[in-house]
Amino acid sequence: QVHLVESGGDSVQDGGSLRLSCEASGYTYCMGWFRQAPDNQLEGVASINSDYRTQYADSVKGRFNIRRDNTKNTVSLYLNSLKPEDTSIYYCAGRDRAPCTLGPSDYGDWGRGTQVTVSS
Repeated sequence: QVHLVESGGDSVQDGGSLRLSCEASGYTYCMGWFRQAPDNQLEGVASINSDYRTQYADSVKGRFNIRRDNTKNTVSLYLNSLKPEDTSIYYCAGRDRAPCTLGPSDYGDWGRGTQVTVSS
């Protein structure tokens, strides 16, 4: 089991940018970012495997960028061109085997989340 801690959440204006960071206590094959949808369901935002292959939700493609540092067991999510509908709690999660997906049920290790608020 890997312990995950997120940081970087903040309040920004429409069109602003943020960087979220997640530190893992150890190696995990796949690291992903998720957020709570308006119906309180978790939705996948972005994922990256240990070979740096990435996936993005359609709603964030071209605006968000996920990166990882395998030497430090960290993953970052760069949020650009933020919109009010991006407001949510963002969670970091880890999965110890392939495939790397955007499905929350595929991940076994979770952080506590960090709040992102985008105001218009």
